[in-house]
Amino acid sequence: MPLKLRPAADTQFDVLTLGECMIRLSPPGHQRIELTPLFEAYAGGGEYNVSYALARYGMRTGWISRLVDNPLGQFIKNHARASGMDVSEVIWVPYDGSGRADRIGLNFTEVGTGVRASVTMYDRGHTAIAHMKPGEADWKRIFGARGARWFHTGGIFAALSDSCAEVTIEAMKAAHEAGTVVSYDLNFRSKLWPSKKAIEVTKKLVPYIDVLIGNEEDFQKVLGFDVEGTDENLSTLPVDAYKKMVKKVVAAYPNIKAVGTTLREVVSGLVNNWSAIMYFDGEFYESRRYEDLEIEDRVGGGDGFCSGFVYGLLHGMKPQECIEMGAAHGALLQSTRGDSSMVTMDEIRHVMGGGSARIKR
Repeated sequence: MPLKLRPAADTQFDVLTLGECMIRLSPPGHQRIELTPLFEAYAGGGEYNVSYALARYGMRTGWISRLVDNPLGQFIKNHARASGMDVSEVIWVPYDGSGRADRIGLNFTEVGTGVRASVTMYDRGHTAIAHMKPGEADWKRIFGARGARWFHTGGIFAALSDSCAEVTIEAMKAAHEAGTVVSYDLNFRSKLWPSKKAIEVTKKLVPYIDVLIGNEEDFQKVLGFDVEGTDENLSTLPVDAYKKMVKKVVAAYPNIKAVGTTLREVVSGLVNNWSAIMYFDGEFYESRRYEDLEIEDRVGGGDGFCSGFVYGLLHGMKPQECIEMGAAHGALLQSTRGDSSMVTMDEIRHVMGGGSARIKR
């Protein structure tokens, strides 16, 4: 069954997202956090990255969150506005001078190389967004009076606190009732919650999900669906086994109309095999397989896939084009530093069409 989208003329937003944005601090190159004299600063967050990318590609996007009104909050706002995304529904809270009441989350990320993996260390406790409570955002007004064609959130936001999990249900239910397509990125983070808790919360959310997105690990850790033929390290990813797993998911939850899954095999810190599969209307579609993809920074690759995938679905592209766009954007996003997209639509279409990396001049 095809997705039923609200007419653009009836809405103010093509895409609205809900989630956290942190400030990421990374040593230059492949240096270590404990020894670097310098840090590069980026803004990024799972749902934020999706709105940021789609705004760059000309879509009317908005991002909803809860931020502290201090220079770090303004850093995030300035970065968001540079893409053109709407931040008018962000909830701003005062800064108490020390961050005891609310603060902006930080993460410290090392970009790995060779046999050394990339590592992210969170400093995100007691953040403003983690304190968001049901009723704080007027979802009826947002999805009714303002209107959105698509709403996207995910497992990172839901994992931040029990109240965030409640807000997730509240927002998704309101979007669903307004006729807005709802997508959810499973995005399991073991440092935020255990698999048992993730499964417990996510089962309450699934009835409101139209489009489900995840990577090779998420479906196991967040929905409890095992994939035959994989080991703990996910060193090999049998595509047919993933297709069997997706069939089980849609059989259990027939309201899910599309599923997008990224597949990453790690060869080394800077070389991965990358691809994606899509389930839609009873059929599977596989993207081009990016063998030995050379990576500058893998963080945000899944968000790149998600935003490309959503772009295709919102623009009425054929399923094969949707999965190719998602995989191409994810591959390209990993060619730059930072979490958010720095690539152009021309570059995405070039790679989708099988174009090479030969110099352009």
